[in-house]
Amino acid sequence: MIICEKCFCDEEIVSVIQSHAQKGVCSVCGSEGVYIYDTDKCDDLSVMFDELIDIYTPQSLLPDTYPKSEIHLLKDELVKNWKIFNLKRESHVYTIITAICKDKYTYNPDVFDNPVGIKQLYDDDYLSQYSLLGINSWDDFVIALKNKNRFHTHYLNLELLEKFFSYIRKSYTKGAIFYRCRISDKKVGIVADKMGAPPVELTSDGRANACGTRCLYLGDSVETTIYETRVNAYDYVTVGKFELKKDIIVVDLKKISQISPFIEGLDCLQYAINREHLDKINDEMGRIMRRSDSSLDYVPTQYIADFVKSISHDGTAEYSGIEYKSVMHKDGYNLAIFDPDLFECIETKVYGIDLINYDKHEL
Repeated sequence: MIICEKCFCDEEIVSVIQSHAQKGVCSVCGSEGVYIYDTDKCDDLSVMFDELIDIYTPQSLLPDTYPKSEIHLLKDELVKNWKIFNLKRESHVYTIITAICKDKYTYNPDVFDNPVGIKQLYDDDYLSQYSLLGINSWDDFVIALKNKNRFHTHYLNLELLEKFFSYIRKSYTKGAIFYRCRISDKKVGIVADKMGAPPVELTSDGRANACGTRCLYLGDSVETTIYETRVNAYDYVTVGKFELKKDIIVVDLKKISQISPFIEGLDCLQYAINREHLDKINDEMGRIMRRSDSSLDYVPTQYIADFVKSISHDGTAEYSGIEYKSVMHKDGYNLAIFDPDLFECIETKVYGIDLINYDKHEL
């Protein structure tokens, strides 16, 4: 069977197909002049998929207590959970996967044709060793941080978390531009050298910093940083344009649930059982904080940020900050920079806020 790069959205798979340097017509999606892969002549994708498929157990071999809500067809898992394919018809997914893994399908068709589950998701012995939170929940972790031991909790497997973070590194080169917004009292705005992170004595709790610890919060665009400031109609705001002074690496939490299962060195099973925890970290970092929320609600993400800050090799910090999604501005994102001096405000502009749209939902 001839398949092509357009059939997939997983970057690792696309890269393998392109490495064969063969162009033609795809027999599945019909794309022309694209990089193609012949499942009858090549086997490198088979090796990659075999490792992922091996984490699944047919329903007939799962314990009776295994939750029915966690049992799905393999093709559905690959499309909805792993987001590997770029195809409108799910029947094409079944056709492709059985062609790529034809040997495995021959001797174990049950995995492909019937519902499957990941047995280790409910294996306490396995979870104790390989889950980020062991057999505990995220809520258990949060309670422990807030009410028991804030600085030396043993709830989180930091060694494993560091490994996952290594797969979502993102580099920025000197000269990269980001923005920061502050509400102005007057039309004249705020001068550039006052647009950075506040001094230590004025620093309050934030997503990535505790009270008294400086951190520079930036947005990817003027719009994002204005939305994140949660201004009111008719406010005046000053938006500073910040330029990066040296090359840096950050942890890109936006990508934490998009790690390819085929990336070199990744243990598919460990990643599968921890995806829920990793998604929670990302959600918490970008969560909207309401006026009624306590500063204690920042503690879990402050703990994660402090851990990222502590990661070093040969005495040098590995990461300069954390990138996370903006929940205030769709498609926008923010940076929390541990050392505010890494950026310089090179320009400011004053804006008047004319109109604010309030969306609502019934609870």
